[in-house]
Amino acid sequence: MPAQVEIVEVSPRDGLQNEARIVSTADKSALIAQALEAGARRIEVASFVDPGKVPQMADAEAVVAALPETDAVYIGLVLNRRGAMRALATRVDQLGAVCIATDSFAMRNQGQTGEGSLEVACEVVGIARDAGRSAQITIGAAFGCPFEGEVPHDRVVAMARRAAASGAIEVALADTIGVAVPAQVAALVARVRAAIAPLPVRVHLHNTRNTGLANVWAAVEAGAATIDASLGGLGGCPFAPGASGNVPTEDVVYLLERSGVGTGLDLDRLIAAAGWLAGVMGRSLPGMVSKAQRFPPAPARILERAGQA
Repeated sequence: MPAQVEIVEVSPRDGLQNEARIVSTADKSALIAQALEAGARRIEVASFVDPGKVPQMADAEAVVAALPETDAVYIGLVLNRRGAMRALATRVDQLGAVCIATDSFAMRNQGQTGEGSLEVACEVVGIARDAGRSAQITIGAAFGCPFEGEVPHDRVVAMARRAAASGAIEVALADTIGVAVPAQVAALVARVRAAIAPLPVRVHLHNTRNTGLANVWAAVEAGAATIDASLGGLGGCPFAPGASGNVPTEDVVYLLERSGVGTGLDLDRLIAAAGWLAGVMGRSLPGMVSKAQRFPPAPARILERAGQA
């Protein structure tokens, strides 16, 4: 196992994008601030997409304008040239381009074939590089499609090779609808890692069928360098039926840190932030660690109990 794994906090974008209740720009800014205080150094802050289709992201420019000056990398998700130009007009550090492994899902998500979405994603990388900024590519529905079912690993590996050749800084594999299982994740991450080395592999996992954390472990064992996660496990995809819940940041950090894999994140601050976010959303969130008793107990509580004994 690696000594360290990077976490990308995606709650301000992927966490919120499927929510019917519109979260204010001020609350989005507060969410980003809390992620920074917990140690996050890469944050997906917004997506520059059609506000008519994803109204939760209509204030993308305002959210970016309010970002504090830090050493963190702020990521803006884009689906096409128009979105890329909008993002580059702001101070985001990195563009996140997306392609889809199947035609059926690509048509619903981006109005083009899977091949067409890959071509556009590679174009976005070039646009970002010409503007002096970095870009990464995520392959959506890499582990399964809501319309076509199983996705051949050969197809995903071929797409990953082309994405890597575009000049992207990393390639991500997304379990957009939360159907992956650990053996599948381990096999595909290992194949893609070998195909695009030395470029790193990132994974974006959903906990829709309660396999998310097991899949995180399988991905890290197979050599994934970066894990996407969302505070409280909030998240979903507007264009994928039943695609709920990202893996919760606090749960991922508990799993990895307790296993000797560093993340650079403060678990207590993450738990507090998840609790705050639940209040903003007006409901309990899926994450489990934030609901459980702290373990190991805090030193102050240990001393208090010792005194009572």
